Amino acid sequence: MAFLRDEQIEQNVNRLPIPFDAHGVDPFGVQKDWLVRAYSPFAHLYRSYLNVTTFGMENLPKSGRGLLIGNHSGGIGADAAMTMSSLLLNTDSPRLAHGMAEYFFNTWPFASQLMNRVGHLTGLPEHAEMLLQAGRIVVAFPEGARGTAKLYRDRYKLVRFGTGFMRLALKMQTPVYPFAFIGGEEAFPTLFHIKGLNKLIGAPYVPVAPQLVIWPLPVSCQIHFGKPLEFDGDGTETDEVIHGYVEEVKDAIRGLIRTGLEARPSAFTTKTVRSPYDPTRPDLS
Repeated sequence: MAFLRDEQIEQNVNRLPIPFDAHGVDPFGVQKDWLVRAYSPFAHLYRSYLNVTTFGMENLPKSGRGLLIGNHSGGIGADAAMTMSSLLLNTDSPRLAHGMAEYFFNTWPFASQLMNRVGHLTGLPEHAEMLLQAGRIVVAFPEGARGTAKLYRDRYKLVRFGTGFMRLALKMQTPVYPFAFIGGEEAFPTLFHIKGLNKLIGAPYVPVAPQLVIWPLPVSCQIHFGKPLEFDGDGTETDEVIHGYVEEVKDAIRGLIRTGLEARPSAFTTKTVRSPYDPTRPDLS
C-alpha cells in the first residue's frame, strides 16, 4: 500500500550530510526510505496540527557533532518527535537527529529494529559515542521517563537530570546545545497514571489526559534553541564538578523555558481546541 511522501522531507533526506551507500543505507543501519516513511506524517503534524515554530535554529551546527539537551514533557514523547522533525525540516541545513531510545522499546516486537532504521538507537553510552564520533547530532532528555511522566500540575518544572550526558560531552569534546520545548504540557496534560497497567505492557507508565486517548490536542508548540555551551574536562571529573556543569545546563534550559512562556502570545495556546487548563506561567523553581 502506498504512503504519502512529504516532498520537503524527501528532498532534505537526500541532502543530509550522511554517507549513504548505493542502497540508501548508512553505516549505522539508517535507511533513506524509512526516514521518508517515518518523518512524512510527522511533517504534517509539525506544520498543520501542532503548528510548531522554532527559534534560534541558527545556533545549531550545520555540520559536525553536537549534543542537544532539552526538557522532556507531555506524556507521549511528541516533544522528541517534533524536535527531531524540526532539524530534518530545516531548509538551510537539514540534519538527522539521533535519539537515545528508552530500554523498554527493546521489549516490544519489531520496535527496536524499526527505530534503528530511522536512527534511534538504544540509549547506551557506546552508541552515543559512536554517533558523535561520526559527526552526528544526538538528542537526549536527561530527565528521561521522569520528565514525560510529570503531571500537569508540575508543568515546566525540571526534575532530576541524569549526569551521563555531561560525561559523554566532555569525553567526546562535544558542545551541548540546550533547548526548550513549549506546548507539550498543554497538548497532553497528564492528570494521572494507570498504576499496574504499565507492567503488563512493559512501559514505565501509562498516562491519562482529558482527551482519554494517547494523542495530543492540537495545541501550537514552540521550540527555543539556545547557544552552545562548552565545558572543560575529559569526562573523568569528580561528581561535584559534573553536577555543577549539569546545573549550568539546567539553568540554560530554565531560561529558555521562561523566555518561551513569556513570549508565547495567547494565540499560540491552542490551534483548534482551547485547553481546559489555566495557561498562566507556572512556577519554574
